[in-house]
Amino acid sequence: MDHKSFLASLSAEQCRSLNEKSDRRGLTQLALHLGAIVLVGGLIVVRVPFWPLLMVVQGILLVFLFTLLHEASHATPFRSAWLNTAAAHISGFLILLPPRWFRYFHFAHHRYTQLPGKDPELAAPKPETWTEYIRHVSGIPLWTSQLHTLFRNAAGRCEDAFVPAGKRNAVRNEARVMLFAYAALFAGSIALDTPVLLYVWLIPLLLGQPFLRLYLLAEHGRCAYVANMLENSRTTYTNAIVRRLAWNMPYHAEHHSYPTVPFHRLPDLHKLTQPHLAVTEQSYGRFHARYAPHINGTADASE
Repeated sequence: MDHKSFLASLSAEQCRSLNEKSDRRGLTQLALHLGAIVLVGGLIVVRVPFWPLLMVVQGILLVFLFTLLHEASHATPFRSAWLNTAAAHISGFLILLPPRWFRYFHFAHHRYTQLPGKDPELAAPKPETWTEYIRHVSGIPLWTSQLHTLFRNAAGRCEDAFVPAGKRNAVRNEARVMLFAYAALFAGSIALDTPVLLYVWLIPLLLGQPFLRLYLLAEHGRCAYVANMLENSRTTYTNAIVRRLAWNMPYHAEHHSYPTVPFHRLPDLHKLTQPHLAVTEQSYGRFHARYAPHINGTADASE
């Protein structure tokens, strides 16, 4: 069964229930995520014993705001539209990713998932050598790409095919506002002679990004280049902490099959799709253990 046949098999009541949004569920999840960031950031500021190690924890919490940005791009974490918009802008700002631009990018990814030449996520090939793998996991290509996008958009030179021509001025203005806000924050830090932004935000972002790269590679890495969302996306089984941190996006084949389902309903959708999932993995560690032998062609890719 492909994802279209699966969706057609759902009753009207099942669709209604699965698509039910909730401000309460969204705000609870947001409070936990942002609360953890504020708590760990506070411990870093007061320099508790071994506080430098907390910068890794802070970094993981920060970079996984990407999953909130992703969810908010679909306008699904909250019932209220303004909360979805606010969540997208806050999370995008903190991880240096323009939310409006990302929304167009991500919609193209959903429309053309795993279709070479159309899916913008395939513009940067998945790592096939150990050098490419290490570089990918380091986050260096990601930061280079995001900064390039931010400055290019601010200069009014956005030419991405997935951004509608009529929306490019808005994309330009978004990037300019973000750069102005970053400049103001850095100027304030210099004026106050404080390194707080470095310790609770920028350095943690660099330290946390490899964990997000490892997580995201499992979403479509080594999946088939086909249109069936139950086959071109991977659901990865993991613990409740990771699912909570990632806004339930480890249920990724489910999300791609029915992207209007909010994060808190994905476990329910998973129960329905589980018999039809073509690509699953038992953990992120298992995924990378299976991915590694195929690097440099050391194993048959059909295994």
